[in-house]
Amino acid sequence: MDFKEERPLYLLKEIAKILRSENGCAWDRAQTSKTLKSYLVEETYELYDAIEMNDVESMKEELGDVLYQVYAHSQIAEEEGKFSIDDVAHTIARKLIRRHPHVFGNEGPKEKEQVSIDWEKIKKKEKKSGESILSGIPSHTPALLKAYRVQQKVSRVGFDWERIDDVVTKLDEEIGEFKEALALKNRAHLVEEIGDILFCIANIARFLSINPEEALRKTIDKFMTRFRFIEKEAAAAGKELTEMSLAEMDALWEKAKTEK
Repeated sequence: MDFKEERPLYLLKEIAKILRSENGCAWDRAQTSKTLKSYLVEETYELYDAIEMNDVESMKEELGDVLYQVYAHSQIAEEEGKFSIDDVAHTIARKLIRRHPHVFGNEGPKEKEQVSIDWEKIKKKEKKSGESILSGIPSHTPALLKAYRVQQKVSRVGFDWERIDDVVTKLDEEIGEFKEALALKNRAHLVEEIGDILFCIANIARFLSINPEEALRKTIDKFMTRFRFIEKEAAAAGKELTEMSLAEMDALWEKAKTEK
């Protein structure tokens, strides 16, 4: 099979086409955009992990996996007469040029904050009449990140707290309402108040330019590392965790905090 190795993007396009051809792969032929969507998410998270670990070789590999997902979805769409990979590339190229008038137009250089504001204004002009500025946020975005993005977008049109201190005061208020719901054992109110607290914390994170999703991931990773230390120490002592007291596990937890 004569592939044009000197044109890797063309090669990838040809591979996507061949895999779905009559003499290609039965599994690939059976796929649709809907059946592939979970793989796209999975590959993206694997790339996320590679970036977090600063693993250059894994980043290269995982970027390739994500890139192939783009080609696979485009190949399916082309077979259905909807669009091609070239249409995808042209669409994003035109959008990037349109949304960077300070680079590709005559507006001249701008500060980062003004670029973000202008980006939202341009996006709003592109939307259908009456469409919300929030409509571009994917419905399946993880909730904490979604809260962050919603707050970012509304803040760019002036719907925002003036100071972070005001948001912290709001957090205290929400915690007070949670305590009231807890005392009343009102589950519906508890769900609502916990949601309000998380939303408020996401807003505080935004004021500090901290991505709450990433902050929570770091805390989860830290917890898992320390708990695995407890498991390891317990095993070395010949004990099952279920046989240990909470005080014993707490002592190991404190020891784990001193480990590097």
